[in-house]
Amino acid sequence: MTTMARQTAAPPTARGSEIRRHELAAFLRSRRERITPEQVGLVRGARRRTPGLRREEVAQLSAVGVTWYTWLEQARDIQVSVQVLDALARALRLDASERTHLFQLAGATDPTPAASCPNVTPALRAMLTRLEPIPACIQNSRYDILAYNRTYGRLMGDLDAIPPEDRNCLLLVHTDKDWQAAVVNLDETRRLMAARLRASLAGHLGEPAWKVLLGRLEEIPEFRENWERYEVVGTRSKTKEFLNPYVGHLTVEHTDLWLGPRLGARMVTYTPVDDDTWERVERLHALASAAPVS
Repeated sequence: MTTMARQTAAPPTARGSEIRRHELAAFLRSRRERITPEQVGLVRGARRRTPGLRREEVAQLSAVGVTWYTWLEQARDIQVSVQVLDALARALRLDASERTHLFQLAGATDPTPAASCPNVTPALRAMLTRLEPIPACIQNSRYDILAYNRTYGRLMGDLDAIPPEDRNCLLLVHTDKDWQAAVVNLDETRRLMAARLRASLAGHLGEPAWKVLLGRLEEIPEFRENWERYEVVGTRSKTKEFLNPYVGHLTVEHTDLWLGPRLGARMVTYTPVDDDTWERVERLHALASAAPVS
């Protein structure tokens, strides 16, 4: 009996994978059932009996096949890409903890920037603070905002209110009304940012985080139009203008300070170019410092 049990029992790794698949299936069902159709812009209908969303609705919102998503909820042994996990996390409106749990159950690494980044050291954060009132942040070559000081956090609205996984400059200039209203010469800015992203992409082809970002951006017609131009530009210092919602018009000098060639991380600073902007930036810093911490 013992010998037979030893021969037929699944190896520990296989048992662990099966347990994770069932946990993933249960987690997806629980998250699906808590979301109402109205929350995602769907019509409930008089004959609906399913609590929350139907499987086909989650599949539609995530742009995946209904059969494939059904297999996920049935705990079948299928491969799940990080792009699909990212789409499911957004469709199911997962918060940061739930998103982390989803990727852990799937045995995958979340490619989007988290609330804190190991590449942003305490020394770099101290530098951001010391630069105030000058707005400054740390970005990577995908335009992910990895860290920022208080003045930058109020430069184009309230960055603290935006989920960490959505703090990407290219996404925000296409999807966030506050950012769009704050950026002077919005169309030109979008075009140049797309060209800069394409220049950076050459060194990151096939990387999951880049695939996830491009998947989101290519759903936006304005980005897609600029992306299909196949323009490429390098980095350079330049004068930029913002219409800040708190203190008004700002004219600043944009400067990139490169932190390391491998990941393309850079410190971005916006130095006022005239006395009026200096005065307004100082007022913006005072407002940001007085705001409660999110």
